[in-house]
Amino acid sequence: MAFLEEYLFWKVTEFLIVKKEYRILQLSQDHGELWLEKTENKHSQVVRLLHYNLDWSNWLQRDIKMTSENGDRIRRKLAKGDLKILNLYFSAYPPVDDYEFRIDEPALSDNGKVTVDTILVERSNVYDALSKIEKRFDDEIEIELAEEFSEDDVESIKKNALSRAVSRAKEDQSIFNYGKPFFTYIFIAIQVLMFLVLEAAGGSTDTSTLIKFGAKFNPLILEGEWWRFFTPIILHIGLLHLFMNTLALYYLGTMVERLYGNMRFLFIYILSGFSGVLASFIFSPNLSAGASGAIFGCFGALLYFGVAKPRLFWRTLGLNILVVLGINLAFGFTIPGIDNAGHIGGLVGGFVSAGIFHLPKKKRPLLQTAFLFVTISAIALTLQYGFSGKADIVDESSILVLAQQHIKAEEYEQANDLLSDYRKSETLSAESLFMLSYTEIKLGRLEDAKRNLLQVVELAPDFHEAYYNLALIYLDEKSLEEAQTFAEKAVELNPGQESYRKTLEQINHYLEEAA
Repeated sequence: MAFLEEYLFWKVTEFLIVKKEYRILQLSQDHGELWLEKTENKHSQVVRLLHYNLDWSNWLQRDIKMTSENGDRIRRKLAKGDLKILNLYFSAYPPVDDYEFRIDEPALSDNGKVTVDTILVERSNVYDALSKIEKRFDDEIEIELAEEFSEDDVESIKKNALSRAVSRAKEDQSIFNYGKPFFTYIFIAIQVLMFLVLEAAGGSTDTSTLIKFGAKFNPLILEGEWWRFFTPIILHIGLLHLFMNTLALYYLGTMVERLYGNMRFLFIYILSGFSGVLASFIFSPNLSAGASGAIFGCFGALLYFGVAKPRLFWRTLGLNILVVLGINLAFGFTIPGIDNAGHIGGLVGGFVSAGIFHLPKKKRPLLQTAFLFVTISAIALTLQYGFSGKADIVDESSILVLAQQHIKAEEYEQANDLLSDYRKSETLSAESLFMLSYTEIKLGRLEDAKRNLLQVVELAPDFHEAYYNLALIYLDEKSLEEAQTFAEKAVELNPGQESYRKTLEQINHYLEEAA
């Protein structure tokens, strides 16, 4: 029966690859040993086939041991807790000595995480062995045994099995090369260019510069500057921030753009960035900027790919993506100053935006419509909540920053209104009260300023600027003794300030003249 063992070897291989959709893990140079994998099959996640004429059972035992060791390496590579291997031998004859006891029970690896079930296919038990394999997969192997098989018979089956495996591998690979990265590089260039613009305009860490160029700043968004939901995506605070986000965008962006194509990626990136800023607008009152939300959106798009094609995802990207994502989220929760709301918002935005367009060359109209409806509804409700005044989206530090901007522009009335309105709902700190008093001085409301400054020195007894301004107000009112008291206190707290000393000397001079 020439070529019988080779014929059976490749016929079972063809059955596993073509009918059961196993994938090739390893193939020896002489094509006598083959490892196949399909982790979705819980009973036989890996199949190892060996065409070899057995002689002694102790060799068989050693080979089973080596199979379990190699299987453990594969288990770690596939990130599996346990692995079940079906080990198939194709031999003309069984070992010459007793061997059944070596394959009757499954063999375990040294760590107990790999189980090896062995079936021997040899000339005297072909039908029985094939029946065991069929039972294992609950399917029939279509095979007709003849007296002899030619080399052409073997080559035909072998070619069909291997070509199908190669074709399926190419199909999988083509999914990851659908698009050619373009917009990723555009966004990288834009954010580097904007960083240089920020540095030239006053510094990428300067608050006023960031606000001027469109950083997320809740008070101005509430005043109608809607573009601040998008402009923070291309701004970065400091060189390290730019470097980290550019590096992440280079790797994640190119991956997502290859997977989804150019226009899908553009939509995913922009909507993810918007979602990140929107979440930050609701949950974080702090000024912020950066492409982090959009980059987390790339993670979200990859997670959607995992939902749409779970087998391919877990076989290729799955574990690595989840580990990197988990590390980034953990950093966000443990390190202060990181806008984790923006990260999570971007992650969700990337997932739903990928759901709206789905994968290239695939259409799921009902699912895509549902994603679109949910996304539009969520954005509308979130915006309504943010602008309704119910959300605590503006804190005192934001009010101070905006008030300083108005004062710098000599818009004292706007600064006064801003601080006064905030005071109606919140108790102002000494710093905010001092700034409010400053606007009142500029507007000529000295009684209001004096009242607020007295409250400042009560809240912060070492606030020397407040004592000095009180001295000036009392001096203007010709209340020289009160002016002297507050001027002396200002000099005591900050003796190096020349203007304080000169004012005190002036007050003392007036008192001497009055005496």
